[in-house]
Amino acid sequence: MKTFDYVIVGGGSAGCVLADKLSACGNYSVCLLEAGKEDKSWLIHLPIGIIGLMRDRTLNWQFNSQREATLNNREIYTPRGKALGGSSSINAMLYVRGQKQDYDHWHSLGNQGWSYDEVLPYFKALEHQERGADEYHGINGSLNVADSVSKPAINEEFIQSAIAAGYPENNDFNGATQEGIGYFQVTQKNGLRHSAAKAFLTPNLTRTNLTVITQTQVDKILIENKVATGVSFKHKGKMQSIRANNEVILSAGAIHSPQLLMLSGVGPVEELNRHDIDVIHPLEGVGENLQDHVDILSVAEHKRTNVLAYRPKSAWWAIKESMKFFKKRQGLLTTVVAESGGFIKSEPSLTEPDLQLHFVPAAMDDHGRNHKLLCTYGIAMHVCLLRPKSRGTITLNSDKVNHHPRIHMNMLDHQDDINTMIKAVKIAKNILSTPPLSNAHVKYIFPDDNCTSDQEIHEFLKNKCNTIYHPVGTCKMGQDELAVVDEQLKVHGIDKLRVVDASIMPTLVSGNTNAPTMMIAAKAAVSILADANQSASKLGEVI
Repeated sequence: MKTFDYVIVGGGSAGCVLADKLSACGNYSVCLLEAGKEDKSWLIHLPIGIIGLMRDRTLNWQFNSQREATLNNREIYTPRGKALGGSSSINAMLYVRGQKQDYDHWHSLGNQGWSYDEVLPYFKALEHQERGADEYHGINGSLNVADSVSKPAINEEFIQSAIAAGYPENNDFNGATQEGIGYFQVTQKNGLRHSAAKAFLTPNLTRTNLTVITQTQVDKILIENKVATGVSFKHKGKMQSIRANNEVILSAGAIHSPQLLMLSGVGPVEELNRHDIDVIHPLEGVGENLQDHVDILSVAEHKRTNVLAYRPKSAWWAIKESMKFFKKRQGLLTTVVAESGGFIKSEPSLTEPDLQLHFVPAAMDDHGRNHKLLCTYGIAMHVCLLRPKSRGTITLNSDKVNHHPRIHMNMLDHQDDINTMIKAVKIAKNILSTPPLSNAHVKYIFPDDNCTSDQEIHEFLKNKCNTIYHPVGTCKMGQDELAVVDEQLKVHGIDKLRVVDASIMPTLVSGNTNAPTMMIAAKAAVSILADANQSASKLGEVI
């Protein structure tokens, strides 16, 4: 049995950062295990490939939830990355940290060290901000953060319409304030995706103390006398095991991390007993506290033809735009589809934004998988609820790791979420109906003009609400009865085992979750190395 100092399960956003930071000093051997393939597909690296990645079964786990009673018994499609880089290899590449209040709230829950002022240095140290360094941004990190080099003209019309509707402009959602409308920054470099793998793993694969094994399905964490000693996994058709001298680190994400804990005998007793899994340690919070940004699309037919559509004029525009890539690494091939958007308040009296907008220059439905609708010249706007009160669960379908876990999103279970999303639909329609964007408006595709009352909008929400791919919270950090890890991300009751990924968030951050997940990993690396008697006195030496 091979032995490493650290075994990391999951080569996604957190796992790639951990593999870099824990192997950088050269004193420790690190093994990273990833269920998916290497990140070699052009769909990953060429940003417009995101359209194909939503339907790719080899690079995307393509989870579906159970039928959701709160959403008219629909299954909710939940894509997650299945390759080195994890979901950072298939996402929309938007670089968003969330609000100061998000992290201060974590701290107020008793999680020492997780306030905004304490996590900001990690964000800064991870990034190379192409705009330059300032109070909120760094330039010495490995992750390239850039302005989008694909900005179809209709995005500017959206921004001007939103401003005309009364919302402030903001050119930096990660600066002094998040509120406002503008362009998102993206994790791209020279017009290509700059995933966690590209930033933190690929440049370091020559390190002799770093081993990366792909297409490896971990089925269990090995635990002896409540001490994690290694993992068992299937690789090339054979079951194998490796040992960890120092720690096993679970970075499989908010869906797979609780599944693996339960398959290893750590979790709710009733759930483990249901599947005849021996209880190694009871932890009732494993798989609880699932949160995601519930999202609704408003879609309109448009006269403009410089949009994404399966139509001749759009095709000619797309060809001309795509040629910019080969000359300047700009244009449509670098699109993240949702270049513009913003953060707004559903009510002026609120102290911070509670809604996020993503504008899309296409008539979009069903995660872009509705080809029929894409035959229409149109535009769409996502509106998602930033801090939902509804909570779901991750449980097991069986005691086999190759069976997808049971995902119960439970979105719109809380009346406050329903009330705010009803306001969100009205706000979206108001912005889309404001010039200059409305000057080329033809008609609303959905919700139609007859959907006006709160009851009608609620029914529309039940028929159309979806996730916008930010599941968190299923192994939450804290000290209460549902907490799974402590503030150093160590699993309660099991030694030498940590969870380091988005599942540890006690509450959802106000925005896209990729950047916060990488920050969590960088911060955890400091704690891990400190426990290994490494000097963590100088932040820069570690991260």
